[in-house]
This record gives sequence, C-alpha cells and structure tokens, in this order.
Amino acid sequence: MKAISPVIATVIIVAVTVAVAIAVALWMTGLVGGFTGTENLQIINAYALSTSGGWNVYLQVKNAGTTVATIDQIFINGIPYSSVSLTSASGATPTVTVSVSGSTFPPTSLNPGSNTTITIFIPQGSGQALSFSPGQQVEIKLHTASGKTYPVQVVLP
Repeated sequence: MKAISPVIATVIIVAVTVAVAIAVALWMTGLVGGFTGTENLQIINAYALSTSGGWNVYLQVKNAGTTVATIDQIFINGIPYSSVSLTSASGATPTVTVSVSGSTFPPTSLNPGSNTTITIFIPQGSGQALSFSPGQQVEIKLHTASGKTYPVQVVLP
C-alpha cells in the first residue's frame, strides 16, 4: 500500500486550515452580533398645531431597535433646541421648550419596542438666522447618545 505524497498532504492540511478559519470567523461574527444591539428610532408621526404665540410640534417616536436608545439632543433647523434664542414681534424673548411624555427633556431613554411623544413648542419670532412663520418647513433632528441622528420635516400651519 502506498502513502500519500507530501504535496497532496500539504494541500489537504491547507484546505482544512482554511475551512476551520472560515468556520471560526463565521461563528465569531454570529457570536458578536448576538451581544451587540442595534438602535433604530422610527418617527411614526410628525405634525404641528398652531397655539397662542407659536406652534406645538408633536413627534411620535418608537424604538424599533434591540437596545435602549437615549435621545440626548434635539436640533431645530440645525441649531440645538436649548440654544435657540428668538425675539417675538412684541419684543419678548420666547424660548423653545421640549417635553417627552410629560417629563422634562433632556435626555430621555426609550426601551426596545416602546413609544413616546415628544412635544416641542416653537414660538413665533426670529433670531439666530431663524425665523418661524406660518407655512414654513422646519427640520427637526433627534440625536442619540450613540451618535445617530433621525431627521423629520414638519410644516408649520
């Protein structure tokens, strides 16, 4: 009986090594993927209603991801809501206020599968290259602690 030649033995060893390396890589990818969650906020509904002196913008947000999502900042037309400083027609200095399901913002955390309503009061006025008036489209971005942003655009009635 003849033995296997050294060349064929080397090819077999290399093929087995490559197959094991691929199997380990796929297993590690699946293992790591199981331990890391994904954040996925969905803005289900966004609308604005006119109120005295401005508008209330309502955002219905759902965390469709597999990990807790923490909203740490809201941007209105590219400016953080806490930095928006406006002057109304009467000379008053109205501020943009945000509440999340009755609690004060920021930050707010959403568990996977949970919903919340974010209410943003936008006063009528101008300042900081911002001017809010009826019929205007406003871009609102939700920023999370993981660095992701979720934009939505709303037209002020």
